[in-house]
Amino acid sequence: MRQNGLPPEKSPAPEPGHRRHRRAAGQIVQRTWGRLTLRVRVAAFISLVVGLTVAITSLAVWLTARVQYYDNFDDTLVGRARALLQTPAADPTQVVRFPEGTFAAAGTRLAIVYADGTPFSSKGPDDQPPVGQPEIAVALGASDFSLRTARTIDGEQFRVVAIPSERGSEPRTAFVLAQTTKDIDRTLRSLATALLVIGGVGIGLAAYAGVYVARQGLRPVSQLTEAAEHVARTGDLRRIEIHGNDELARLGTSFNEMLTAVERSRELQRRLVGDAGHELRTPLTSLRTNLDLLAQAEGRAGLSDQDRSELLDDVRAQVEELTGLVGDLVELSRDDVDRFEGRELDMAEILGTAVERARRRAPTVDFDVTLRPWTVFGDARALERAVLNLLDNAGKWSPPGGTVTVRLTDGVITVADQGPGIAEGDLPFIFDRFYRAEESRNMPGSGLGLAIVRQAAERHGGSVTADKAPGGGALLTLRLPHSSSVTHTEL
Repeated sequence: MRQNGLPPEKSPAPEPGHRRHRRAAGQIVQRTWGRLTLRVRVAAFISLVVGLTVAITSLAVWLTARVQYYDNFDDTLVGRARALLQTPAADPTQVVRFPEGTFAAAGTRLAIVYADGTPFSSKGPDDQPPVGQPEIAVALGASDFSLRTARTIDGEQFRVVAIPSERGSEPRTAFVLAQTTKDIDRTLRSLATALLVIGGVGIGLAAYAGVYVARQGLRPVSQLTEAAEHVARTGDLRRIEIHGNDELARLGTSFNEMLTAVERSRELQRRLVGDAGHELRTPLTSLRTNLDLLAQAEGRAGLSDQDRSELLDDVRAQVEELTGLVGDLVELSRDDVDRFEGRELDMAEILGTAVERARRRAPTVDFDVTLRPWTVFGDARALERAVLNLLDNAGKWSPPGGTVTVRLTDGVITVADQGPGIAEGDLPFIFDRFYRAEESRNMPGSGLGLAIVRQAAERHGGSVTADKAPGGGALLTLRLPHSSSVTHTEL
């Protein structure tokens, strides 16, 4: 039925039945193959490939041998027929009268075929060679030669050759020589049996080799699976033994490296809990004590205004310390943020603001500052937090009356203090998360400040290093690229 002048829609033609059956069979095979284990599939695949190779090779050998046997057999048969006719004293009508095997091999049959198709032989009808149209054609002169395979009445197979045998004025005839192929067939059957046996043994060995190769080759995968299940079940990060240097060995090495990273992460988490607990215990205890004192003194005259003010200042300081610790943890939690909204910033201005804040936090330390303009592209809050952590770290370690030297030249920020410096063993780790040197465990801080510095530097395409200052103390260097050398989309 037409609607709006459009031709009627045609329903899709039904799918032919053989396609549905073929697709259903393919789905069944796919599901069955998918249920097999990888080891079984590898073994089956190897066995199939080797089996096909053995079968094709055996068939090629048998066909080649058959062609060679029959070619040699035919050449010999034709040569014998010609030799018999070329014998000077041999009359074809007499040759056929000789006993079997006189001029040719055993199992041969001889005959003369006249132009009318009549065969002549001294043997009985059961011992005559097969005669048909090809032999009659040779006798009539329509063909100069014929060679074919034929069967007798009793079913025996012969190779039959017919060649002209005219002599002088005698009527044209064809000399027919036939020889049974049972010896060749017997040899070919023996060869086929031998090839089947050898092929069967080869396929069996291939199946065994496939299972062995699959078991040995996939052993690292099994070990990896067991190790992963063991980790998921017990939480024990036990490594697996690695042998060799192939792809599976590399997979095992990667797995061990992953376990090492997980173990290190656990250790960092435990260190974080320990450090955070240590840092939180003192201010929380002091904060609770001060609040208890304020609560007990509420409405009483035993607490002077000065004491009350000092307690409140102490409470504020402890709250600020707790706020700083929480801020450090929140800052580090932003490590997975690969991109942020940045803009061009004057690093000298950011560093100058951070220095003023650091002076208020460390009033007993002098800051020697020299800044040159340097434009960066990035996050002002993250950069200010990073340089402030560098300054706070220097102020914390500098003795009263000491000097912190701050320089900004061509994107290189150096902060040097006059403290005890950094031990050689601690230099590779001071920028790691949650790392605290033994000397700093009893000092304020969470061990997260320098980790925040490295995170900000890397996010802005820069780097941070630590060394010893020329005059003693620590020297921390932060390098930031110019905004002109940074692709904004990278941030």
